[in-house]
Parts: sequence; C-alpha cells; structure tokens
Amino acid sequence: MNEYLERVLADTQRKNSNEPEFLQAVKEVLCTIEPVLDVHKEYEQNAVLERMIEPERIITFRVPWIDDSGKIRVNRGYRVQYSSLLGPYKGGLRLHPSVNQSIIKFLGFEQIFKNALTGLPIGGGKGGSDFDPKGKTDNEIMKFCQSFMTELYRHIGQDTDVPAGDIGVGAREIGYLFGQYKRIKGAYEGGVLTGKDTVYGGSLARKEATGYGLIYFMREMLNAHNESFKGKTVTISGAGNVAIYACEKAVEYGAKVVAMSDSNGCIYDENGIDLDLIKQIKEVERGRINKYLEVHSNARYIENNGEFAPIWTIKTDIALPCATQNEITLHDAQILVKNGVIAIGEGANMPCNIDAINYFLENKVLIAPAKAANAGGVAVSAIEMSQNSMRFYHSFEEVDSKLDKIMTNIFNTTNQASKNFGCAGNYVAGANIAAFQKLANAMIAQGVV
Repeated sequence: MNEYLERVLADTQRKNSNEPEFLQAVKEVLCTIEPVLDVHKEYEQNAVLERMIEPERIITFRVPWIDDSGKIRVNRGYRVQYSSLLGPYKGGLRLHPSVNQSIIKFLGFEQIFKNALTGLPIGGGKGGSDFDPKGKTDNEIMKFCQSFMTELYRHIGQDTDVPAGDIGVGAREIGYLFGQYKRIKGAYEGGVLTGKDTVYGGSLARKEATGYGLIYFMREMLNAHNESFKGKTVTISGAGNVAIYACEKAVEYGAKVVAMSDSNGCIYDENGIDLDLIKQIKEVERGRINKYLEVHSNARYIENNGEFAPIWTIKTDIALPCATQNEITLHDAQILVKNGVIAIGEGANMPCNIDAINYFLENKVLIAPAKAANAGGVAVSAIEMSQNSMRFYHSFEEVDSKLDKIMTNIFNTTNQASKNFGCAGNYVAGANIAAFQKLANAMIAQGVV
C-alpha cells in the first residue's frame, strides 16, 4: 500500500478496533485501489477515502416486544445510512442473532459499492437486529416487526432511505414492516420498502433476482474465459432465495447442482439436487435441509462440525457461496483448489475471507466478487421503486430482461476497469475500482458535505 492508503487504514483500525467484519471489508477495498490513487491524486487531496469510509449516520435503537407467553423481550435495532451520493439510502434489513454494529457497517460499506455498480440512482445503507426469527411464531415475528418499524419509520422514506430484505427478512417480514409503516404514516408510500409481495406493490422477479443475477454475471465471466455452465458440477451453500434461484438458473444453463446447505449441514446428491423438494422444505415448510433424505434416501447429509463447512470438501467445478460472510476460509479454498474448482461466484456478502480470495487468485481461479455478482437483488429493488413511483408494473419477462442487461453491464464495467488498471481478469479489483471511481467523482462534485 502507498502512504495514503496505509494512513487511512491505520486511522480506520484505530477508530473501529472492535469491528472486525467492518475492518475486513475496508481492507479488502483498500488493497485493490492503489493503481487508481497513483493516477488520480485529486482523490487524496479531497480526502475521498476518509469520507467514504465514515458512514453519514448510524442509528441504534431499542426494540421491545411481547412473546406468545406474555414475556417482554428486548432486542437492539440498527440502521446505518452510509452514503447518499448517488440516491436515497438503499439496502436490506438482516434479522439474525449475530447482528451487531460491525456487521451492519460492513454490509453498508459493501452496499455503496454494489449499488454504484448497478448504474441506478441509489445510495447505500443497511440495517437489522439481533432478533432471531427461527423458532418464532408468525404472531411473534409480527409483534417484533411492528415494534421495530415503530422506531425505524421516522428515519426512512421513499426519497430518503428504502430498506429491503436480507437474511431472516423475506416477504412475510416485509409485509409486517410495511403494514406498520402505513399504519403510522397514514399514507400508502409504496416505494418505502422493496421486496414486497406482488399483491400490494412488489415486483415480479424480485425473489429470483439475486440468484439469477449471480448466474448472469457468472455466465459472462465464464464466457470471457471460453467456459460455460454446460456440463459443470456446481455446489451452492445456503438454501434461501439466493441459493435456490442460483440453482434454478444454473441448471437451466446446463449445470448439475449436487449440493446445497443450511446452518446445520449440507445435502449431497450426486444425481443432482431436487430443487422442487428444496423449495417445499425451505419456502413452504420452513424446515431443515436434512428433511431432503425423507424423499431421497440415496442422498447424503453431512452435518457441520462447527469449524469447517463440509460442503466445500465436495469435488466441484464451480462453487457458489450463497449463505453468509466468511464462510470460505483459506482451509476451504485449499481444498476447493485441490479438487479442481475453476470458478467461485459470491452470492452472499463477503463470503470468502481475504486469505481465501488471495489463494484463489494465486491459483488462477476465477472469482465473481459479491459487490458485482450479487447486485441483482438491489437492481430489481430499484426497478421495484421505479414501478411504485409510476403506479405501473412490468411483466416477469421484462424485469428479468432488465436484470440480465444490468448484470451484463456490471461484468463489462468490472472487466474493463481491471484491464484499465493492469489487473485484467482480477474481477475483485475491477469491481472495487469501477465502483470507487464513480463514488469518488460524485463526492468531489458535491463538495465537502
């Protein structure tokens, strides 16, 4: 790193010493943008990095609610409004017991780059709570969501900050949040939340968007290296929307998906995953993935041992981490490379740690980085916002076509940036550079604010 980058990183570490995920996200960006700073001295002169790393606003609040036994529960809520350089703050809400300020800040920081790459007029933010929806009744989840929105509503709006879903927040939770917002505001502001059900203002193809978008980006990346999904074996971590619809689209392109997982373990089916059954277990029954064996007894269930995810030990051509952050470590990367993996597609946010990324790059494994590859969800969320403003809705095919074009453009932008700054084929660096330049130029144009 040059002197400016080292100084900024040291200052960030000093100010945020207890936030490892956030520091990891910042370091990953700083390690790749040095070629840009060597050419554009105005970025240092305008303290672009110092301002970009510091969020515009962090909101923390209490969320009290009453469970079905009548006991009062208290959780902590967050909203980080990171950057409004390109438009209203835009980013999901995560409900998971691991949620803390470090995780929300890392997600928000990643979001501003991701949103910049879409080419759409949206800024970046993120939020959530340490509430765990697993094992809760619909009534308890509704009570929590209503309490959460009773505080959050004063900080959001369709022209200010537009939350969406993330881990633990699907159409059910968005519905409860939207209903409470509408009740408090006394007005129907359709664009204040995205990921809504299509019966009250949601967009077709939103549920599929992140998974489909990942595969569209991967398709372009593979094509650029004379490869394709056809005939390839694929493993996918996770069993939520991203994993399910990445699986669906990969199979459509001729791949055979042999493994999927949840937080307890993974299913390995050498004949190819029965996706309809996974959808039934996860989307309808909200069950655990090991129920797959009740129908396909020939499949194998491998339980997580708490240290390493067993799914990455399965021999595969393409690995798609679609679960959570830091799920692929250096140990996992070494096994994947030994087993002949040719490409990694980051469907989750920051699923590969820095050591794993470096190992993949050293061994010529193609990486579709999260900032670029999983931008499909927020892209269709922005399309949902525009439909809400127009009071008009596109067909599934129209939205899917727009998504395909956006993801193709993101790959082309990422690819070109990597070539322009001497790191052709390194799409991690290319995505960071392309997004950083767009944000930096907007920041300078808007003055010191």
